[in-house]
Parts: sequence; structure tokens; C-alpha cells
Amino acid sequence: MPIYEYRCADCGFQDEFLQKVSEAPLTVCPSCGKASLRKLLSAAGFQLKGSGWYATDFRNSGTKPAPAGGTKPEAKPESKSESKGEAGPACGQGACPACS
Repeated sequence: MPIYEYRCADCGFQDEFLQKVSEAPLTVCPSCGKASLRKLLSAAGFQLKGSGWYATDFRNSGTKPAPAGGTKPEAKPESKSESKGEAGPACGQGACPACS
């Protein structure tokens, strides 16, 4: 629900009111009781949170956005056997001073 700002033309009372868009504008001032309350035009303040479209499109304006369609280059995961082979022989096979 939006927040609307109102000011009384007679007494100068000014406040913000949370109203539905479909509700009629307020006219009676809660301070003086006269029907001179007017809606003000003010800038909307909002904050975008989460992982919506703005995070990828506008957060880093110097970088290109991610490709559409979710196509990412697949990284080949290393298997355990490959990582052991690259590390060299394990202890017990003469690789360390304690085994020799």
C-alpha cells in the first residue's frame, strides 16, 4: 500500500497516511477538523531487495549482464582419482622421508 502525504491549507498540519490506491483521498484535517486537507505530490522512496532483474541489469553498469536463457559454460568437476594422480605418490610408497 502506498504512503500519501497530506497538508492542511488552513492550519498547516502535514502528515503521511498509508492508504489503498482504491481509497478516496482524505479531505478532513485530523488536527483542526476542517475540510481543507490536500494531497501533496512527493517523490516516491523505495528500495529494491532480493535477486530480481535489477540485480543483473543495473547493479554493475560497467559489466555485461549474464547471457539470456541460463546458458552457462559447464565446468568439468575433478574426480577424486584425478586429483590423487596429480598430487604425486601417497605416504607409504616412498614419497616422504619417513617411508624411505
